[in-house]
Amino acid sequence: MTSLPHRLLQALDRFNTTHPWDHNAHYHPWILRQLPRRFGSALDVGSGTGDLARLLATRSDTVHGVDSDPVIVSRARRLTPEATAASFTVADAPTELPAGPHDVITCVAAIHHLPFTEALDTFRRHLAPGGTLVLVGLYRPQTATDHLLSAAAALPNAATGWLKNRGRSAAPPTSMTARTRPADMPFAHIAEAARTVLPGARLRRRLFWRYTLTWRRP
Repeated sequence: MTSLPHRLLQALDRFNTTHPWDHNAHYHPWILRQLPRRFGSALDVGSGTGDLARLLATRSDTVHGVDSDPVIVSRARRLTPEATAASFTVADAPTELPAGPHDVITCVAAIHHLPFTEALDTFRRHLAPGGTLVLVGLYRPQTATDHLLSAAAALPNAATGWLKNRGRSAAPPTSMTARTRPADMPFAHIAEAARTVLPGARLRRRLFWRYTLTWRRP
């Protein structure tokens, strides 16, 4: 017999599938609050359909969005007005990034697809002095704190999906059509590696199965 908690989780999963919403875009306003009002060059790694890059372009002289998927890069270009200061390139991170230096580098839900330490080191080298790096990443729950935070996000996640879709069934947002593979690094390992490569980096677990990292290059 299926246990009650398991049946509840299955029902919640069906509900979330019917009322999807973009967990990564949820953090876009937070990302903008970490950045100066105006900056020169920005680099968005794993730019997807370009939602964040277009937001950065409202405050930046130039924005370079890079993604390894040619189909999604084409979609980002179609969605971006010609007058926007954002451009999109097919490139494999971290080896093929525009050289910079960049005043801002962002990376949302993409770094767990990359060699973590190598990617952070590349971001550091491509960042201009005084520049800001902002990451939103996924981690593998390991500790009691991780599992409690994951459980605490379940109901707000469902409520947010209901409100954003106004109670109606919906297709996944365009930016969610590419499935993200699960993260394999626990938060403690991420924090240890990040603070080795980026001394002074600030990391924090967040709701909706994410963590954030901010670092300003001296």
